[in-house]
Formats: sequence, structure tokens, C-alpha cells
Amino acid sequence: MFVYHQTDDFVLLPLIKRRIEGTAWFDITSVYGYTGPISNKSINQLKDEFLESFKSEFERYLHSQRVVSVFARLHPLIEQEKLMCKFEGLTSNGNTVAIDLRLPIETQRLNYRRSFRSDIRKLRDKGYSVKEGSTCDDIATFASIYTENMKRINASAHYMFTTEYFSELIHSKEFKGRLFFVYADDEPICGTLVTCTNNILEVHLVATRTENLCESPAKFLIDEVSLWARNMGIEFFHFGGGFGFKEDTLYDWKRGFSDLCLNYYSLRYIVNKDAYYSLLNRKGIEPDETIDFFPLYRCHSLALKRA
Repeated sequence: MFVYHQTDDFVLLPLIKRRIEGTAWFDITSVYGYTGPISNKSINQLKDEFLESFKSEFERYLHSQRVVSVFARLHPLIEQEKLMCKFEGLTSNGNTVAIDLRLPIETQRLNYRRSFRSDIRKLRDKGYSVKEGSTCDDIATFASIYTENMKRINASAHYMFTTEYFSELIHSKEFKGRLFFVYADDEPICGTLVTCTNNILEVHLVATRTENLCESPAKFLIDEVSLWARNMGIEFFHFGGGFGFKEDTLYDWKRGFSDLCLNYYSLRYIVNKDAYYSLLNRKGIEPDETIDFFPLYRCHSLALKRA
């Protein structure tokens, strides 16, 4: 954790420092999710002089640690890009979607796509219900639905999470992890795992049994979980973007719930340009390669392509 402070004001930036194989260099990345900097103040309240000093101190640290590049995903709702605006490599990655739960519930539902409102109403009329789960059996049930879902879409091994992974998220003491199911005739047919910190509810995973896909129970699930979130005093229900943050079919599905689209940024900062381009040259990768990946020298597909 990089910590910069002036008197009572501070910035915290979580980091993962990695050695670059075969060299004396390192780079910095972040864990999965939105893990950019946070401050004790609203980012809009931090003065320009503070941001400049933060940048200078962070750069001094990076050079002292022989760091070549820095990658960090920034949270759209916290507007962390304003804190990192002094750095080169601030990159727009498209949009994410969120529901503003501060709006009246009637307004929220009017923002749903008409077909979504119809599908949700049909499932509610059929007597479908949503219940929260937390037991070992509940977690195993979600793992089963999720795994079936991933196999159906031929997902990579990276997305084949274990039951232990789900359990750790739900029982974490660092944030609130919650598991919800849609039930049809006492049978769970769809589930979601969400996380909650302060006033933001984040959708992590949603999965539906194959035989129930035609009924679109996930739409009903999102609506019901939003009601739970309102009762908890949560202000935003954040869905994220499309796969790879492209405006694909997943993004379009999320847009069916809300017209609140947020700019999503990442920091792709080259600290040592000579070392960075030397690493590209060693891998036979052109500096102007257009693939959306950073840092390029860690892109295995490009290395294989050049081999």
C-alpha cells in the first residue's frame, strides 16, 4: 500500500509489485476489480498542489523500486480519474452501468426497458420469489448453477471459481458479501453474488439454470435485490460494463435496467520508457500494437503470434 499524506489529508493506493522475469525490473498492477486510490476527502476537495505532490512522491517511489509500468483500474462511481489526472496514461475504457437508488422506485422502474418490466411482472405474477442464502448448502447450490452457466458459454478456466472462493466472499469481514436466489416452486433457478461497501452495491456474478433461461429470472432478481439495497440505505447498484468493457450483448442487457452510464478509466502509466520499449523489443512486439492490453510486454498472445 502506497501512502501519501500531508498533515491530516492522505491518499492510499493498493499495489501488487511483480518481478519482470529475466530482468532486474518490476511492474505494478492491481487485483481484479476497481482498486484505484482512495482518500480521506472527496476527491473534488483535494487541491491541485496536493495532487502534484502526490504524483511527485509516487514517481520517486516507483523509480526507487525499479518499476517500469503501473496498471490500475479506477472506480467509475468514486471518480478516481480526477485523482490520477496528473499522470500520463489515463485511459478511457468505455462505460459501466448503474442504478441510482436515490431515485423513487417508480422512477427506477420506468427507466427499465419495456420488455424488462414485462418479464419482471410476469415472474412476480407467477409467484416467483427472491430469498437470501448464506449456508454451506446455499453456497454449493450457487456454485452448481454458476459452473453450469460457465460451461454453457464455454468460459475459460479463469472463470471456473470454486465453492471455497464463493464462501470466502460471502463471509469476508472486509466488506459485505451477499447471495440471493430466485425461487420457482421452492427450487432455486437463478442466483447472484453481490458485494457491498459503504453506499455501493456491486454485482459480482449472476448465473441462471439453462432450463430456465427463457423466463429471464435474472431480471426479476435484479429488481428484487434493488429493493433490499434500498432498505439497507445503499445509494448505487453498480453492474459494471460489457465483457472486456466493450459495448457488447452483456452491456446491452445491463443497459436495460438504467440510463445511468459511467465513464470507466484505467491508469496505464509507463514509468521508464527506455526499459518499457526495450522489453517490447525483446518480445518482438511493435510499440504501436493496437491490442487493448497493458503492459504490452506481458501479452502472451502477442508473443506467441511473433514466435
